[in-house]
Amino acid sequence: MEFSERRNLTRWAIIIASFIIISLILWNTYTFFQIFKNQERVKMQNWALAQKKFNSADPNADVELPFQIMQTATIPIIVTEKDSIVNNLNIEEDILKDKIQLESFLIKLKNQNEPIVMEGADGKTQNLYYGDSSLLNKLKYYPLALLLIIVLFGAVVYNYYKSTKMATQNKLWAGMAKETAHQIGTPLSSLIGWLEIMKADNVDATTIREIEKDINRLQTITDRFSKIGSEPVLEMKNIVEETELSFEYLKSRFSKQVEFSFKAPNFPVLISINPILHSWTIENLVKNAIDAMKGRGKISVVIENEEKFVTINVTDNGMGIPKKRFKSVFEPGFTTKKRGWGLGLSLTKRIVEEYHKGKIKVLQSEVGKGTTMQVSFKKS
Repeated sequence: MEFSERRNLTRWAIIIASFIIISLILWNTYTFFQIFKNQERVKMQNWALAQKKFNSADPNADVELPFQIMQTATIPIIVTEKDSIVNNLNIEEDILKDKIQLESFLIKLKNQNEPIVMEGADGKTQNLYYGDSSLLNKLKYYPLALLLIIVLFGAVVYNYYKSTKMATQNKLWAGMAKETAHQIGTPLSSLIGWLEIMKADNVDATTIREIEKDINRLQTITDRFSKIGSEPVLEMKNIVEETELSFEYLKSRFSKQVEFSFKAPNFPVLISINPILHSWTIENLVKNAIDAMKGRGKISVVIENEEKFVTINVTDNGMGIPKKRFKSVFEPGFTTKKRGWGLGLSLTKRIVEEYHKGKIKVLQSEVGKGTTMQVSFKKS
């Protein structure tokens, strides 16, 4: 049996065992509740007999025992005769002073227990209504408190398990990213060497420039992957210039069927960012927009300089996103493409929010009309 299967069986065994234990505790509590409730009814029946004995006793008779039984009662009691209250015990003064409150309290007692029929001093029938003792009331709410504790404990265990799992996944992805950067670095060094040889052999300058661009691009990608899992160095940079550089590079690499537009302030806007990771953010958002348009449509990138924030809006006229999926698009594995792992927007969210302390969201989207993704950075 594989390890994962054994682990699943262990989980189910723990869940079933926990369910059985909880059921036994609840059943035991219910049993105790019924036992105490029956005992309290016996006490009330004894109180009724003591009351009858006390009322009908000869003046010279010994009534100490009935009196003791009557005095030791701690349960709220109301005695009625023909729907009129003739006696009460252990009722708060505030309730006794207010007729409406007293009647409401009597209704409450009627709902809690069946009345005990007793004979009055004049031979008339009386009804004894009584409530639950403080101990019984506490026992009544014990199962709810137990369930609440179990739910809270389960939530703590779940959050701990989820956090541990996420931490493990983050370490795995960071390790894979760094290994990828290492693997790319070896052939990249070789390509740089071959480029120098081509320059020495006077190969066409245009060809060399294009190869240099692609080599620089590979170096950028390697640098990006090497930064995953480590704390990036942030620098005060002109976000307009950095965003435009990435935008222009992407514009030159895609089909003419995609119409690009860029709008930004005509003055420097300084923000603390990591240029390599910021360019990755812009690239992911633009590529995601192009995928949404299936390689044909309009994309606009607009930078707005507000009082406390700088926002970057990337808008496309692609297929759009249903409102119920606005948050799920940033989850790892979410993708509408037949190929790909669905890590682009998830990675972008991590770069923006964890590394740059910014915010990213779907600003607006309509199915069939397009989407606007917004990235915002707090100004220093």
